[in-house]
Amino acid sequence: MSNSNFVDYVKICFRSGKGGAGSAHLSRVKYNPKAGPDGGNGGRGGDIILKGNSQLWTLLNLKYTKHVIAEDGGNGTSNCKFGAAGKDVIIEVPLGTIARDPDTGEIEAEIIEDGQMITYIPGGRGGLGNVNFKSPTNQAPTYAQPGEEGQDVWKILELKLLADVGLVGFPNAGKSTLLSVLSAARPEIANYAFTTLTPNLGLVKYRNYKSFVMADLPGLIEGAHEGKGLGIRFLRHVERNSMLLFVISAESENIKKDYEILLNELKEFNEEILHKKRLIAISKSELIDEKTIKKITTKLPKNIPFIFISSHTTKNLVELKDIIWKELNE
Repeated sequence: MSNSNFVDYVKICFRSGKGGAGSAHLSRVKYNPKAGPDGGNGGRGGDIILKGNSQLWTLLNLKYTKHVIAEDGGNGTSNCKFGAAGKDVIIEVPLGTIARDPDTGEIEAEIIEDGQMITYIPGGRGGLGNVNFKSPTNQAPTYAQPGEEGQDVWKILELKLLADVGLVGFPNAGKSTLLSVLSAARPEIANYAFTTLTPNLGLVKYRNYKSFVMADLPGLIEGAHEGKGLGIRFLRHVERNSMLLFVISAESENIKKDYEILLNELKEFNEEILHKKRLIAISKSELIDEKTIKKITTKLPKNIPFIFISSHTTKNLVELKDIIWKELNE
């Protein structure tokens, strides 16, 4: 998907429908001029509904939408007829979309399954007609309830990509190249920082027609959790990946330190991210000899699986997929 078409944040004013008013009608028929109340209830106002759509990958369909307005409910009428319910508005969003309050930041809704529907902003209730207020002591009430007002609120819709594996690393670590080799994705690749400005998703085929989804995320830099570089925009998507693949270039002067910096940025943003499964891939390993590989190996974390790979020579890429599949299915 192109950078200009990747939209992961929109702010929209939602207005649910107003409930219809109840009727205060009194029946007047030819042979019974005092037949009593027969006012029907008002219809409910239309709801704003969020619906998951697995065919959508971004919030691009909502990029230019500033107002979403549901229909008001109809008023009740005579003969105890209810007013029509207001038409709901269904907004289709990609899986991984959350809705939050712009003032408090509180997450109010979350879409994670295809076809999942959440009534996000309910419409106002219809008012009761006067027939509901008839009693032995008040057999001809001349009043009815007005409809309940709908809600008129600003909300934020935010996409956090759902992927099995998220690629984490500094700019130019080789993440985009790796994704392009393992899948049919074609992310922009160049030898300068922040080539990847938006996430790219790729479907990686595995043995016996199995597959998993890999996300190439914008590169991290130190201080990302404070908003430096593309920090917060990147870290938002890391939260939803099942497993994190740390891609560190063999050209790095200190691979262990790079890993610790990356890990710290994740921790500072959201400590829960550290509970995810992790794997280290030393990329561009075609540039170093066996002696250097052994030296680097002694300095890597002992409790995290690691592998030396090369996207250009395809070295250990099959083995990498084997490790990922095993970790995902344990």
